[in-house]
Amino acid sequence: MAHHEPHKSLMNSLGSFFGHIWKGIRTDPAAPSPPTRRVVKTDTEHEVRDTPQGRVVIRRTTIEEVEIPRPERPLRHPDSPPSR
Repeated sequence: MAHHEPHKSLMNSLGSFFGHIWKGIRTDPAAPSPPTRRVVKTDTEHEVRDTPQGRVVIRRTTIEEVEIPRPERPLRHPDSPPSR
């Protein structure tokens, strides 16, 4: 069954709308974009231990990621004419 959130009020929706507009105005379009992240491997280990308070589950999750920086300029072939 899907979880439905309560409807936002009109004032909340207007505030969110103008907040997105304001963020767009303040954001520098020439700023470099953040690097792309890709999850390569996720490994989870489970261990159950008995303690004086009862059984405890110990879980360790390791996430391996690769960050790929985006080039500032598009790459082009050296023999192609420069773009204008």
